[in-house]
Amino acid sequence: MATEVIQDASMNRFELLVDGQSVGELDYQIRDNTIVITHTEIDPAQQGGGLGGELVRGALNLIRAETDYRVIPVCPFTGPWIDRHPEFQDLLTR
Repeated sequence: MATEVIQDASMNRFELLVDGQSVGELDYQIRDNTIVITHTEIDPAQQGGGLGGELVRGALNLIRAETDYRVIPVCPFTGPWIDRHPEFQDLLTR
């Protein structure tokens, strides 16, 4: 199973692809120098296998590598996920 996280800036989302097929999305809004993560969703048929975390990790890695945005997670999945992964805490205070 090959996975990849891509950004679709025209739709304000990151997508998780599994073997080339979209199985999840992370929606966001840009506000000044912040990126507000509003929603994360994995296809119900694919849930329970860690793909949500993989989507969040991939999106945060892209945000870190390609922007100077501070992350504000209002999504009820993403906020607690970041809390459990201290390697991403710096994105909250940029």
